[in-house]
Amino acid sequence: QVQLVESGGGLVQAGGSLRLSCAGSGRTLSTDEMAWFRQAPGKEREFVAKIRWSDGPTTYADFVKGRFTVSRDNAKNTVYLQMNSLKPEDTAVYYCAVRLVGLAEYSYWGQGTQVTVSS
Repeated sequence: QVQLVESGGGLVQAGGSLRLSCAGSGRTLSTDEMAWFRQAPGKEREFVAKIRWSDGPTTYADFVKGRFTVSRDNAKNTVYLQMNSLKPEDTAVYYCAVRLVGLAEYSYWGQGTQVTVSS
C-alpha cells in the first residue's frame, strides 16, 4: 500500500504561482513513476505531468509546458508541481498518483487539493 497526501493548493490570481506537494508513505520503494492529474468541474480527469522516480525524466501535457515544473525529492518521498503563470482555466482539483514498478496503471491516488485561479 502507498499513501499519498497532497498539499499546497489555494486561491491565486491569474498570473500567480503555487507549488503543490505530494508526500508518499508506505510501499514507496516500488515506485516507478509519480504523476499529477487534475479534474475541473464537469470535466474528466486529465493528465498534467509525470516524473520517473529513479532518474527523473519528465513528461508534460501540452497545456502546461513552459509554465509547470514537476520535480521530486527521493529522500522525502515527495513530488512537487511548481505552477507559474496560472490561468483561470487551470482551476481544478489536482491529484497525485503513483505507478508501481511492473504495473501499467496508476494504482494509488491522493485525496486531491483544490487550486482556484481568479481572473
